[in-house]
Amino acid sequence: MIDNKISIKGDPVVDIYRGAIGHRATWTGLTYTKSKEAGKAEETEKIIREAIVETGKVHGTEIKSKCQDPESVACFAETFLTPNALKTFEVEFKAKTEDRVDLEFHHCPLLKAWQDLGFDDATCEKLCDMAMDGDRSIAKAMGFEFHLGDTIANGGKTCQMSYFKKGK
Repeated sequence: MIDNKISIKGDPVVDIYRGAIGHRATWTGLTYTKSKEAGKAEETEKIIREAIVETGKVHGTEIKSKCQDPESVACFAETFLTPNALKTFEVEFKAKTEDRVDLEFHHCPLLKAWQDLGFDDATCEKLCDMAMDGDRSIAKAMGFEFHLGDTIANGGKTCQMSYFKKGK
């Protein structure tokens, strides 16, 4: 059972961010589910994943250009995860070094939007994995590796994500 809790409430900026992210997730989720109803789930999933990968490349390139030290995973994390993003996703740093960043996300506004639409857990998990293609692509654009551990959409308490230099 998915438990996508929220502990940061009533922050106007966080509420705006969550609303915008949820709106984007609503579009993606409804595009996928309507395509699934039309018997075109596989084709649509492929297209959505390609679009998310491309979005990740764009964001990764932009983040890399803003990093004072693009070889530093810590610099990447500080550039990528702004203070508002940290609060929006309720992110906790488990480790942050020049070679590796381990993160736990305690809330996901994308998942909340899918839950609010009434999507079953399997659909939420599928959409989550599709969305994670963006993070995978951001890491690749930075020249880093990416590991996704447990996810809230998969029934975990948090989303566990790591960005790291190859071989670290």
